[in-house]
Amino acid sequence: MATTNDLKNGLVLKLDNQLWQVVEFQHVKPGKGPAFVRTKIKNVLSGKTVDRTFNAGVKVETATVDRRDMTYLYQDGADFVFMDDDTYEQVMITAEIVGDAKNFLIENQRAVVAFHDDQVLFLELPASVIMQITHTEPWLQGNRSSAGTKPATVETGYEVQVPLFVEEGEKIKVDTRSGDYISRVKE
Repeated sequence: MATTNDLKNGLVLKLDNQLWQVVEFQHVKPGKGPAFVRTKIKNVLSGKTVDRTFNAGVKVETATVDRRDMTYLYQDGADFVFMDDDTYEQVMITAEIVGDAKNFLIENQRAVVAFHDDQVLFLELPASVIMQITHTEPWLQGNRSSAGTKPATVETGYEVQVPLFVEEGEKIKVDTRSGDYISRVKE
């Protein structure tokens, strides 16, 4: 158990027999009336996000979430196989849980996998990953119809908009939260 004063981003709460992760929170002390905490929480299993307000100091039940450092090994059909870095135990994670993170998973990439009672809840990737471009059109001098960017396909098959000067075979850094190009990476 914790109080609403202990809320922070990433904390997992157990409300109405469901697990909810705190996405945002704000302590509000109005001039008149009692203080309260305004939160945005996301259902861990369904991904649904809702706004919820708690009175300040109210006790809320927290869920025990075990975050483990794991390494992505390979894809087996629709499932993704990860290995625990400490125990070398392999875990299969379904495509529904991996979600859009599949666009940024490269073999031997590290990720944090969250468990609750040995059930996989969600996957956290690093803020950015380095990927190799497998296909992009060559840049033609004077081609300004696309405002300085062009589509490029990376090794996972994901398509990202890159500047015109980026060429096939180069490595780029991609933001895993938005899917946007960040920069080129020199070897």
